[in-house]
Amino acid sequence: MRKRLWVMLVVLAVVVAASCRRNEEPGHDPQNLNDGWPVSDSQTQGLDPQRIDAAFREAGSLDNIYSLLVVKNGFLVAERYFNGRNVSMASPTASVTKSFTSALAGIAVREGIVALDRELPDFFPEIDWAAADPRKLGITLRQILQMRSGYPWEEADGYLTTLFSSSDWIPFLAQFPLMADPGTRWGYSNFMSHMMAVILSRAADRSLLDFAEEFLFAPLEISTPYWPRDANGYYYGSGDMHMTPRHLARFGQLYLDRGVFNGRQIVPAEWVDASFEVYSPSTYGSEIMESIRRLGYGYFWWSGTCGAHSIRYAWGHGGQVIAVARDLGMVVVATAAPQPGFDDESWRHERAVLEIVGRLISSL
Repeated sequence: MRKRLWVMLVVLAVVVAASCRRNEEPGHDPQNLNDGWPVSDSQTQGLDPQRIDAAFREAGSLDNIYSLLVVKNGFLVAERYFNGRNVSMASPTASVTKSFTSALAGIAVREGIVALDRELPDFFPEIDWAAADPRKLGITLRQILQMRSGYPWEEADGYLTTLFSSSDWIPFLAQFPLMADPGTRWGYSNFMSHMMAVILSRAADRSLLDFAEEFLFAPLEISTPYWPRDANGYYYGSGDMHMTPRHLARFGQLYLDRGVFNGRQIVPAEWVDASFEVYSPSTYGSEIMESIRRLGYGYFWWSGTCGAHSIRYAWGHGGQVIAVARDLGMVVVATAAPQPGFDDESWRHERAVLEIVGRLISSL
């Protein structure tokens, strides 16, 4: 009797251990598998499973990461959710939202709603432009998308607190001084990326959410459960649209496929290509990460190199990433807990997630 009981306990321990190992390995969340994603495994799609496993084990050691997903050749090959998250949970995407704003700008150009050579004052008649810096009169939508408008780089120039302590950003068009002649220097601006959203909404004469639902979200079969608005009712083009990781992956796949989904051209192919061009090959002036190097910028999309691979990526504060590696036919998505500040500790958490994505791509 004791021997039989001992054997049963051993068998139970083996079963439990196997189950725990399965839970630790990258796989597919048992929920919501019928959401249109074709599912495969990494080896079938030409990836080294051990390298994928290593990335997921590293992710499992972080206390701030929410998800890690790998898409190869259009197949969802690995995904895992961490720290209490699951496949159906949406979270704030921070500045990944900017890349969605870029897509909407490209659609608006195709629809004849805006043109990239239109100038900033055309869309803000309430501003007294005659009293403003005359250089602002010539700022184009193209320069805004390239982050070359000349407006302050808030994180570097000390205007971040001013910006986020105000509910109404539009008056800053007149108040903020230019830090460079428009078109001459890259400077990251949450302010101007939100002004792009305001411009699109005004030019289309509808809310940006309505425009996005008709031309991007519905055709791509994605949605946002929450998208914050400013004091004037404009949806933020700079950050914090909420979305699930799989919907972020679908957006990344759309850009990998040059704007096509299910045989339909949702975002113009030439817009995707133009967005992935590098207009500012040196953004920070020095390397700030080990595994993602040579940071550059396109139309609200970042560029970089991971080992031998060139990537384009949407990047949000805290560790929100959609990385597109064209030469690998691969999309990697990571989401993470929002970080409360922009200090060294917040950057440490954010960088840890980015380095996992970069090391994974570099290893392939």
